[in-house]
Amino acid sequence: MPPPRFFDLHGDPSPNSPVVLSVPHGGRDYPLALRSALRVSVEALRPLEDRHIDTLALAARATETMLVQRRARAWIDLNRAEHERDPYIDGGADRRALGLQSAKVRGGLGLIPRRLANAGEIWRRKLDAEEVMGRIMGDYRPYHAALAAALAAAKAKFGIAILLDVHSMPPLASGAQVVLGDRFGRSSSARFVHRLQAEVQAAGLSTAINTPYAGGHVLEQHGRPASDVHAIQLEFDRTLYLDAALDLPGPNMDAMVTLLRRIITTLADEALALPTAFAAE
Repeated sequence: MPPPRFFDLHGDPSPNSPVVLSVPHGGRDYPLALRSALRVSVEALRPLEDRHIDTLALAARATETMLVQRRARAWIDLNRAEHERDPYIDGGADRRALGLQSAKVRGGLGLIPRRLANAGEIWRRKLDAEEVMGRIMGDYRPYHAALAAALAAAKAKFGIAILLDVHSMPPLASGAQVVLGDRFGRSSSARFVHRLQAEVQAAGLSTAINTPYAGGHVLEQHGRPASDVHAIQLEFDRTLYLDAALDLPGPNMDAMVTLLRRIITTLADEALALPTAFAAE
């Protein structure tokens, strides 16, 4: 039997669109092995979730290929590089081998999240190397391999592929309601980001580009604009689609589904209008 898979793959492995969707932080599955090692409640980990962003993305999807991680981000963060291991919680992390740690790791938000501002340290004990490697082999690498395969199939079929990595964020002091990230031009052609910004603004929402979220490891790993594989991170303010408690889908969910559907369609139209693109047979 093949090993269990902890993400859902929606759509045809041979994509019907140049746009491939990814939802790496929407998981709400907290395995027993996670819960038994916590020093805080599962509810305290909710700020790590992109709460119900998977619900929004699934409702907006038509026939696009989409990956959705089921396990919670607290288990392992698919949007961190594999080497971003925190030696304070990860028994397999070697400070000398890992070199200078990123600000995210130092702040407790590495490959395995260690602490939260509202809850402090989240684990009762240090995780051993085998536990962390099991999560890397069982969750992390299969997700990224499937995403790479979907993008390669889209590129082969359409001459271009665009990854839309869908996230949500807490309300920002800047007032921006939707943030688009392309790692400051390193993961996508600017034409796609600017086209999406115009689409969001036409819906009456305020936007920002790369501030404060420029995109994480998913974009770094998969975005290759020089090879016609583009990757954009999309962040929705959670108040746009959740209820007042930021827990369940709210009254504006349908409007955000409609907006995301327009965003996906716009990306596909823009991609297929390029000279390097070609129609599927």
